[in-house]
Amino acid sequence: MARRKNKTYFKTEADAPAPITVSVKSRVRFSDVDPMGVAWHGRYPLYFEEGFAALGRLCGLSYTDFFHAKLMAPIVELHIDYFESLYLDEEFTIQASLVWHEGARINIEYRLIKANGALACSGYTVELLVERNGEPCMASPPLLNECRRRWKNGEFH
Repeated sequence: MARRKNKTYFKTEADAPAPITVSVKSRVRFSDVDPMGVAWHGRYPLYFEEGFAALGRLCGLSYTDFFHAKLMAPIVELHIDYFESLYLDEEFTIQASLVWHEGARINIEYRLIKANGALACSGYTVELLVERNGEPCMASPPLLNECRRRWKNGEFH
């Protein structure tokens, strides 16, 4: 299991910039748990979403930015590896990392880290960029190109 905990999900080109990573503190809410006080497995994507929102605000890929650019970014892949449970009122850290990709897609890796440093889970999402009318973007739209330009210039590290 140690190898599974330490893996990255996306391969990157050797010349790609390092991932952009944010960390957000969160806490397991009453509405997140089952009758035993354990965070329900279906809540973990919401924790990932919290990390995505913070990451988007940092690098110009927020929901507001997508709205103004007339774009949508539906999730087409979601994967979660569970390692340790989170419990009611437990504080933890959400790490979200945007991983470089040349296409009209967004690859994000997530790690939920317990206060004691243990890895609760890791996972990833893939989002494809589409026009508001539902047509897929065949090339990276200006919004994503601007993020990449700033990323290459080192603005996020």
